[in-house]
Amino acid sequence: MSTVATPILHADVDAFFASVEQRDDPALRGREVIVGGGVVMAASYEARARGVRGGMGEVRARRLCPGAVWVAPRMDAYVAASREVLALFEAAAPQVEAVSVEEAFLDVSALASPARTPESIAIRLRRDARAQLGLPLTVGVARSKVLAKMASRAAKPDGLLVLEPERETAFLAPLAVERLWGVGPATADKLRARGLATVGAVAELPEHELAAVLGKAGARAIHAAVHGRDLRPVRPPGPRRSFGAQRALARGTATPERIDALLADVVERVTRRLQADGRAGRTVRLHLRFDDFTRLARARTLARATASPAAVEAAARALLDAAAPRIARDGLTCLGVSVDNLDAPGGGEQLALPLVLT
Repeated sequence: MSTVATPILHADVDAFFASVEQRDDPALRGREVIVGGGVVMAASYEARARGVRGGMGEVRARRLCPGAVWVAPRMDAYVAASREVLALFEAAAPQVEAVSVEEAFLDVSALASPARTPESIAIRLRRDARAQLGLPLTVGVARSKVLAKMASRAAKPDGLLVLEPERETAFLAPLAVERLWGVGPATADKLRARGLATVGAVAELPEHELAAVLGKAGARAIHAAVHGRDLRPVRPPGPRRSFGAQRALARGTATPERIDALLADVVERVTRRLQADGRAGRTVRLHLRFDDFTRLARARTLARATASPAAVEAAARALLDAAAPRIARDGLTCLGVSVDNLDAPGGGEQLALPLVLT
């Protein structure tokens, strides 16, 4: 374990599908929003306050929340937002393990210093999620994955909780057993049947006594969790398929000079990460977000793979020039560049200028 006390972040977008809908349609902000039809796929926190939950039938949800706005799911929008969320996480930490479309563990131990603490990294990550993506992000910070996950659960919605080692016991002990990550309804029923209603009560049992209730494997996992032990590292899911970066702009500040500077900065960040990983890619993508949160994505595929800043910037600039009329009309609040269609690690080849575009 790193000498940094709390090197693991668990970052999770609140009510992801519903938050995307509220972001993209200003008329939905602050309202009770339910995504789905027949069955609730997602509910905004305004709807959750009335008892609506994912997986609930429509009849019951309408009875609990008669004033809710029902929205048909837009999977393309959620996939696009998920990619942006993951790109934000990957720009913030060298080790990222995505666990769903809107949440991930981030190991920031290699970044932390007295001037750049895990807490300050989490604060910036939440700020960037709001500014760049328009989405609320809750972050838990702790020394292990299980504790970081539980910290983020406790901080929802739209919060931040830093769980230092000396606070772990006081945090865990009063929690209901259902709140423990890894405890489902069946396990909770078994524990409660033995009078074990809180995490603190379970923590008082020796592992061999817990095994009489849950079996050896279950007891081993739960015993470790109630004591905050989790030796599993943050594991990225294999070789990266793309590298990207983005920068946000305040409304009304997207002058040509500002956009040029942002493009150069974003390309430098992307190509630096490509080169550090020994990668190169053929497809350069430009991602734009306008004042009304609508988006535009365009791509160009090069004749050969590259990690050259000049080559990537030239391709991205050509795409940007083509989008100039839309930017002039609708403004610009976010600019991103990504490179994919990657060569195998170590197999990258620099693309000589002039560019050959296909």
